[in-house]
Amino acid sequence: MNPVPNPISILDRRKIEAQIAGPLIKAFIEEIGEEKALAVVHSVIGKLARQSGMELAKALGGNTMADLARGLTAWAKGDAYEMEVITLTETEYVYNITRCRYAEMYKDIGLADLGVILSCGRDFELIAGFNPKMTLTRTKTIMEGSNCCDFLIRLIES
Repeated sequence: MNPVPNPISILDRRKIEAQIAGPLIKAFIEEIGEEKALAVVHSVIGKLARQSGMELAKALGGNTMADLARGLTAWAKGDAYEMEVITLTETEYVYNITRCRYAEMYKDIGLADLGVILSCGRDFELIAGFNPKMTLTRTKTIMEGSNCCDFLIRLIES
């Protein structure tokens, strides 16, 4: 995350990225096959997300659960999602996303099939980059047809 405020929302940035990456990914799928193409995409997106997590922690000046909760508000800019916080403690952050405009956007631009890998798939690596002692568990997403996205982030003491 750039310490200088970004003039566009992350939702708008994802749309721009998807409109470029989507056709490229589909072309690579045709050329080298779905499994290989998506494995490369997953790897690249993961590296970018982990770096974003590290940059977010640096920009916030900390990597506690409270810092994470504060930092994740950037993804909500522009009413990008509706969120229900269930628990926020020093060691656990539990919340549900009950409306996701990211999922709506991918569907609107004809890339619903790539939304999970281009957006949802980032979450795990972003959390790992933000704080390597944090883990994310999620069992469902709106992008994959569920009624909500369920997030459970825990701080694992080692």
